Amino acid sequence: MKVFSKEKLWNYSSYLKNNNFNFNRSNILKIVTKEMIEDSIKVISNWNDYRPTPLIELNKLANLIGVKKIYYKDESQRFELGSFKALGGAYAVEKIVDSKKNIIVSTATAGNHGRSVAWAAQKIGIKCKIFISENVSESRAKAMKKYGAEIIKVKGNYENSLQECKKISNKNNWEIIQDVSWENYEKVPQLIMAGYTIMIKEIFDQIENDSITHVFLQAGVGGMAASMIAGFAEFSENAPKFIIVEPENADCVFKSIKNNKPTKVNIKKETLMGGMSCGDVSTVAWKILQNSINYCLTISDEAISSVVALLAESRLSDQKIVAGECSTPGITALIGAFKNNNYLNKLELNSNSKVLIFGCEGSTDKKIYQKLLNDGLKKI
Repeated sequence: MKVFSKEKLWNYSSYLKNNNFNFNRSNILKIVTKEMIEDSIKVISNWNDYRPTPLIELNKLANLIGVKKIYYKDESQRFELGSFKALGGAYAVEKIVDSKKNIIVSTATAGNHGRSVAWAAQKIGIKCKIFISENVSESRAKAMKKYGAEIIKVKGNYENSLQECKKISNKNNWEIIQDVSWENYEKVPQLIMAGYTIMIKEIFDQIENDSITHVFLQAGVGGMAASMIAGFAEFSENAPKFIIVEPENADCVFKSIKNNKPTKVNIKKETLMGGMSCGDVSTVAWKILQNSINYCLTISDEAISSVVALLAESRLSDQKIVAGECSTPGITALIGAFKNNNYLNKLELNSNSKVLIFGCEGSTDKKIYQKLLNDGLKKI
């Protein structure tokens, strides 16, 4: 395929090995506990229309790169929301409402998390207020309004919408359901992270305890990445190598690992991977990530459309896959390693490697998806 010869598409912007790596199963499960994981799985698996999402083998990509297997967890088919975010936000709303009646929930979001919160609020019958930045598309706003949420648009980026959410919610005593934590706000993010871990339970049910050697994890605030590590701590006998992949313009986990402390990033240019455009790592997630990540990578937006098209056209597997922009980082990183033997060696990828990638969303914004697909088709 001609697209693989285009070196610029697949180059890493930066690479970092975590010198503080020390995978400690018991410490991880003190942050997202066994009890929280067990409860979330029990609750979510009893929701109407629950079913495990597919685990697809990217056999064509595995043959091209020369690794044994590549598993792709396809969250495009998660409930009616088409994103893994359906799990955490909705679970947290349900648990919070169980303990507090007659409340109004609120959140700041780039799209998918807000839909999950609004979806749960509508099912339960409570009001929902959602803060979005001016960068969030109108179609994503409409998708949240569909579930009865009131949308409050804020000038600036995601960080601005979060600050406004906190300010107005505290003033009005609204219950914030946020997937990022800060000082004295950790319970809800822990619940959200626990909700995500059902993905790992499903994966090990699907592969019957086949060992995974490498896991590529996209990161915004780091909540999903940390929860997947917690899932491995709970369900896997083996600890694979965990590799964080972030946009080059929103690399708060990379910078935090580099500095060995949570480090804020001033986002000067928004990435197309809107759900990953976050300047602060979640404090709860950081407690897990700081010692459990093996490597951090950052990438540009260059390859997004190509990966979207490759998946849609069955070029990486035997079936067509609908993948949104935030589902592309792991594949971009894998192909980037394939293009540079130095990185293959650094990441310890070889013919015995069994890789796990998370396709965290489908076409959650049809207009953006179609543009990316059209652009990608021209490249491949």
